[in-house]
Amino acid sequence: MAAGQGTLEGMVNPDAWNGRKVLVTGHTGFKGSWLAHWLLEMGANVVGYALAPQSDVSLFNVLRLGDRIDTYLEDINDLVALNGCVESQQPDVVFHLAAQSLVRTGYQDPTGTLSTNIMGTANLLEAVRQLPNRCRVVVVTSDKCYRNDESGRRYDEEEPLGGHDPYSASKAAAEIVAASYRNSFAGDKLKIASARAGNVIGGGDWAEDRLVPDLVRAWTEKRTLQVRHPEAIRPWQHVLEPISGYLLLAEQLGEPGIASAWNFGPDADDVVSVGDLLQLAAGRWPELSIHCQPDEGPHEAATLLLDSQKACTQLSWRPRWRLEEALDRTLDWYQAWREGRDMLSISSQQIADYLRS
Repeated sequence: MAAGQGTLEGMVNPDAWNGRKVLVTGHTGFKGSWLAHWLLEMGANVVGYALAPQSDVSLFNVLRLGDRIDTYLEDINDLVALNGCVESQQPDVVFHLAAQSLVRTGYQDPTGTLSTNIMGTANLLEAVRQLPNRCRVVVVTSDKCYRNDESGRRYDEEEPLGGHDPYSASKAAAEIVAASYRNSFAGDKLKIASARAGNVIGGGDWAEDRLVPDLVRAWTEKRTLQVRHPEAIRPWQHVLEPISGYLLLAEQLGEPGIASAWNFGPDADDVVSVGDLLQLAAGRWPELSIHCQPDEGPHEAATLLLDSQKACTQLSWRPRWRLEEALDRTLDWYQAWREGRDMLSISSQQIADYLRS
């Protein structure tokens, strides 16, 4: 079957996941929780491996995932515990999202970031390659894995890897680790791909030092949002966009040419500055107070763009929600959460709406 077939216009195929044993590392995080919930909606048998949520206010807890899936609350750096999980569960598909995911935390804890993001990836792949069964692995890294010269051009999958800061370097190195395992150990039994996404937004993200969670906290607490770099340009997209790409990639990973690196980013029109995004948010929440305060702290890239043509052409993937829609869905989710509504149903409805778009 050729790449792109078996799905309807790049639509995720629920039949491909019904009854499938899927391991999600990092399932207690923002993106991992959305992925685990979507897989459960399609009837997958989901297992999670991650550290416990950092606070009670987490998407993992809001979606009651601890009651709905088998969960291993362990460190990705613990190879013995990870081996035990993988060996006992024998997953058909693995999505590797466990990571230290913040640039500024990488400056504060460089060795921890490097250990988790590089050796954690190696540990996961080493555990999976011991499996007796066939397994497909999608290693999720970051758009920051590229050697960014901030020229304003869009980076495709053939661009050189690099990283100015420890976090970015760790993601570039994770890509190299994934490629080395793919070249050295993958075959008919083991398939490995990697995925690089843009800056995701969506309901349920409460990470520190991230724009939308900071915005929501300021709105909720009725205080002024302090913004460091309003001029910084990022490839914003709703969290369901790259997750749909990860699912399509895993579905097609057995086909020739799919075991490689992939970008999942927004259309060019949705690559805007932090300031532009905040203007859209202020139009929705006019009571939001914003103050731009230049920050002389550690270096952060001013411009970052992705070229996702490969995924659009070969996987039939495409972005479905424009930036305004993505932001509206995000703010709708937080407003519903603040009102005490059933967020499991709200989240399921957003997935259904996304698939119909």
